[in-house]
Amino acid sequence: MPANRVAPLVDREALGRAYFLLTFRHLETARDARPGQFVMIKAGVSAEPPLRRPFSILSVDAARETFTLLVKAIGQGSRALCAMEPGDVAQCLGPLGRSFTPPPAGEEALLVAGGYGVAPFRFLGEELRRTGGTARLFYGGRTADDLPLLDRLGGGGLTLVPVTEDGSLGERGRVTVPLEAHLDVATRPMRLYACGPDAMMHAVARIAAARGLAAEVSLDPWMGCGIGTCLACVVRVQGEDEPHWRYRCACTEGPVFDSARVVWPGEEDSRARRAGGGAEEGRR
Repeated sequence: MPANRVAPLVDREALGRAYFLLTFRHLETARDARPGQFVMIKAGVSAEPPLRRPFSILSVDAARETFTLLVKAIGQGSRALCAMEPGDVAQCLGPLGRSFTPPPAGEEALLVAGGYGVAPFRFLGEELRRTGGTARLFYGGRTADDLPLLDRLGGGGLTLVPVTEDGSLGERGRVTVPLEAHLDVATRPMRLYACGPDAMMHAVARIAAARGLAAEVSLDPWMGCGIGTCLACVVRVQGEDEPHWRYRCACTEGPVFDSARVVWPGEEDSRARRAGGGAEEGRR
């Protein structure tokens, strides 16, 4: 169960280009969180700023009762968090949301991250290493500066593939290019996971559908409460047997969704519905 409590900042590390690693003490999140879940958090105990911000959990340390976030100082709430010093406190509610589904034994997990969308994959990669699974992380950004965790990833069964659009680090181009190249030659069963910009996740969903692969995406709409009350984070979702799509709260029914059930921008039905042969019926 999520817990709402004051969480002291234990450690703050600047990574450059406005990125920070922030470690907080919060027993329930450290003990119970799963890869893909998030917290709602804001600096201080005053009413300003009025709303907490959602952040994917990067890692947990149950022994120390701490969890760590990757935060980019780009808005009022994130700048206030990144300005905290060890010993300062934040208001934190967590862990929240639906986590990633671990791949079955024998399947390779292909993780596709854009920018700070890499955060939940550090957590997922650690879990896969502990359970003997293998994963390949395609970590993309516009430039090398957009890959702030590059030197904290890899090893222990996690193969790292850095990609930048300007070619300043790793392969040049979009992160889906080496992903498809790997899919073209891979011989073992695979499952896709994506977190990052919507356009990137949509592209991964199309690739998964074209190749008949299971895929999960972590959606990131604006969230106000994190508990399904404000309805600010609704996304369009449609199952194979549902004639019409419905709005679902990303905070409570996500943020992780089956990519085939998402009704992406520009589409009228989900791929799950179309695969089930009900697209035309659903539009009547």
